Amino acid sequence: FKDPELNVEEWLGRFEVESREVYFARNRVLEACQIKPGESIADVGAGTGFYSRLFARQTGPNGWVYSVEIAPRFLQHIAEQATSLDIPNLTPILATDRSTRLPRESVDLAFICDTYHHFEHPADTMASLYAAIKPGGRLVVIDFERIPGESSDWILGHVRAGKETFRQEILAAGVQFDEEVPIKEFNENYLLQFHKPTSP
Repeated sequence: FKDPELNVEEWLGRFEVESREVYFARNRVLEACQIKPGESIADVGAGTGFYSRLFARQTGPNGWVYSVEIAPRFLQHIAEQATSLDIPNLTPILATDRSTRLPRESVDLAFICDTYHHFEHPADTMASLYAAIKPGGRLVVIDFERIPGESSDWILGHVRAGKETFRQEILAAGVQFDEEVPIKEFNENYLLQFHKPTSP
């Protein structure tokens, strides 16, 4: 993803298609995020930015969206889209493999979609994200069910661990688990909701 020659058009053909569950179910996912006007949202691992654009509309002119990515070409595409579609309340942020580089207590909602399994240093990345979430703020994580004997060969080879392992890693950052939200269009994905306690 850090390749300066990364072909964004190729990834648009993979990410923004109805055959991808998280794209097909985007309206249900938006409902689950429960975004209120004026909220600040971090789209962590924003990819081509389609959720960032949806979030920007949902939170409205008094809210803000941070599109967090390690891929400079994706961030360039997101910035170009924000300009061409007149989305003024969006800021691209170049992350590292250990930090989201988000300002402290800056977001009401952190959203990680089909990206958590890519975290090379999950404890460090989650520590930076925990610091960025406001007390009482929310965390939504979508990833792939990884069940030996049931999941596809691609998932078994691509996703490093299953839901319960990821849930425990995320809890170790200090957030509290709320619930798994059923999304009827999901067959390979799941959606987990957490929140940051209002006091340590």
